Amino acid sequence: MKIVVIDGQGGRLGRLLVEAVKTRLPQAEIWALGTNSTATAAMMKAGASCGATGENPVVRGVPDADAILGPVGVVVAHAILGEVTPAMAEAVAACHAKKILIPMNSCGVFVAGVRDLPLPAYVELAVSRLAAELSA
Repeated sequence: MKIVVIDGQGGRLGRLLVEAVKTRLPQAEIWALGTNSTATAAMMKAGASCGATGENPVVRGVPDADAILGPVGVVVAHAILGEVTPAMAEAVAACHAKKILIPMNSCGVFVAGVRDLPLPAYVELAVSRLAAELSA
């Protein structure tokens, strides 16, 4: 099973997601796709199976994914301080993979009705949902 984790900026969210997926689903192949090299490096240090940086790895890496995890901004062009290109956002939004996205206010998107939780709590919710989706 191919799990794609996408992150940008410093890669903190991506690192937490990779660690949690490795713990919960050790058989998963985790692809770390960073919008910058710092984010990719953080996810690789967390134990991702492979990693790449930039627009083309995201565009080429998501079509055959079983699931995608990352901040909600990965489906919004110019989000994450401009690190998400329109092609990246379109590729993620258009692929058939389950998308489990974390609400992050830094992406300029507010999701009404979402509780304000600490980042580790969102990561736990996301990975629990991922495990449920993949076992269904």
